[in-house]
Amino acid sequence: MKLLVTGCAGFIGMHLCRRLAADGHDITGVDSLDSYYDPALKLARLDRLRALKGFRFRQLDITDREALAALFAAGGFESVVHLAAQAGVRHSLEAPFAFIDSNVTGFLGVLEGCRRYPVRHLVYASSSSVYGRNTKVPFSEDDPVVHPSSLYAATKGAGELMAETYGHLFAVPCTGLRFFTVYGPWGRPDMAYFSFAEAIAQGRPIDVFNQGRMQRDFTYIDDVVEGVVRVLAMPPGQPRILNLGSGQTEELESLITLLERYLGKKAERRLLPMQPGDVTMTFAGMRAMQELTGWQPTTSLESGLEKFVAWYREYRSA
Repeated sequence: MKLLVTGCAGFIGMHLCRRLAADGHDITGVDSLDSYYDPALKLARLDRLRALKGFRFRQLDITDREALAALFAAGGFESVVHLAAQAGVRHSLEAPFAFIDSNVTGFLGVLEGCRRYPVRHLVYASSSSVYGRNTKVPFSEDDPVVHPSSLYAATKGAGELMAETYGHLFAVPCTGLRFFTVYGPWGRPDMAYFSFAEAIAQGRPIDVFNQGRMQRDFTYIDDVVEGVVRVLAMPPGQPRILNLGSGQTEELESLITLLERYLGKKAERRLLPMQPGDVTMTFAGMRAMQELTGWQPTTSLESGLEKFVAWYREYRSA
């Protein structure tokens, strides 16, 4: 299959492209290589992708309408996986226009490309953040998502509505995946598990918000990739939204304790109040995903963090 993957040098994008290449697909990967976090990590991911058979890279910002339209016109893509986005709940409080530009305007360009040059399936990244201040758990795709806690969440919710509209008006076959706290090797350094590992390894205190009373649905990257691949292969049908999480919650303290074990060092905890834009719990209801695809996560938090720490040690020593 001839595929377009946006955000290919990102965390999920790199792992997904490697899997798709191993499965024999022809992949065009695009990424802007922006500096939201250290571009050296993105370039290191990209180095591994360039060596793959069937993979080609284009540096492109999805907010560049003309360049994106030209890419679709020349690409002949059969399906699209759209992962490119401006990420970071707290960063959306500091750089709101970047989130509108990438997550709304950029996604509109992708939808237009899929409309004008029809594809079999558009699979795009949404986020568990859209559930915002919902208190009913586990989170279900049928729950209303009208109380976002951050602009990031609002832009992801807007993207879901845009996809629904293009599906209804222009028959763009699309599936949105609400990712839940994806972690693992080659992850984003702004994520808590990565920043905690850095601080613990370097003997710095870690900031633990809400006095540590946080719960998250942690989902290992290999499980996420397997879920995306299964959704991509599904008959597209009407626009739909699916949760993609582990289907269970873990206390933040459990994550910190495991990092201490695998790093061989104790963490100095600095307990702080809740941050603006954050939520106390995420918890994915997984019935729809499992019924449609048969997908089940296979990686425990213990196993996943052990693999992450092994990668982290190697990466930082390189």
